[in-house]
Amino acid sequence: MKVVTTLSQSRSQPAPLAGWLRSLWPPLLTFALVMGLWEGAVRLFGIPLYLLPAPSQILTTFFERPGYLLGIGLVTFGNALVGCTLGCCCGVLMATLCVRWPVVADGLVPLAVAASAVPIIALSPLMGIWLGSISPASKIAVVTVMTFFPTLVSVYKGLVSPRADALLLLRSYAAPQRAIFLKLRMPAALPFLFNALRVCTSLSMIGAVVAEFFGGPQNTLGVYIKTQAGILRTREAWSAIVVACLYGLAFYLVVALVERAVMPWNKHR
Repeated sequence: MKVVTTLSQSRSQPAPLAGWLRSLWPPLLTFALVMGLWEGAVRLFGIPLYLLPAPSQILTTFFERPGYLLGIGLVTFGNALVGCTLGCCCGVLMATLCVRWPVVADGLVPLAVAASAVPIIALSPLMGIWLGSISPASKIAVVTVMTFFPTLVSVYKGLVSPRADALLLLRSYAAPQRAIFLKLRMPAALPFLFNALRVCTSLSMIGAVVAEFFGGPQNTLGVYIKTQAGILRTREAWSAIVVACLYGLAFYLVVALVERAVMPWNKHR
């Protein structure tokens, strides 16, 4: 009887590939609908090219020089990746210290919530003055600051999320702080960590591109978008925006795959 029940349950559950495809078609359908409406609106209302090009025109412009666009996108993505790695690692480390010494959390976590509300457009010029407007260090610093505070707040919330009775149980067995952290706090914080990482993948690309608006070498997405938009070459500017989206999506998918490998029990999310 138990075997029959197990077999029936396994048959009723969708295959991993089928479930993945089923979850993929709604965003693809929405994307196709939005692109169709965009294309139709531009052609129906005769919107000038310098105001808003059609998606087909943007795609044509992208395929005219895909190697160059992907190359400058790789430079921007490199700054975003380094800054995101630094910001997330520092955020995890600081969250660990906040759990170990609650007085640090009392002073730092409220400050982190307030600092995360600072607009990046106000921070980028200052980083350019301090670290050099053309230097990649200023772009990396902007991304580091943008990703540090969300990671700190989210991971700290995950580390303090275990129930009090679970903590009391481990302490009743004289478990050391290291064992409590590794066996209880860290597994509880993993979903919070990956939620922060998924958010930071988008924030890192946004921060890197915006920081480049205030100065940088010519072979970067932000400078290219600003230059092309300044002379009303909107098709070229939009094609660079598409490249930024592609790198951001690839970064997000890598984090999602790592999350599935680290937390296989969380595949339904």
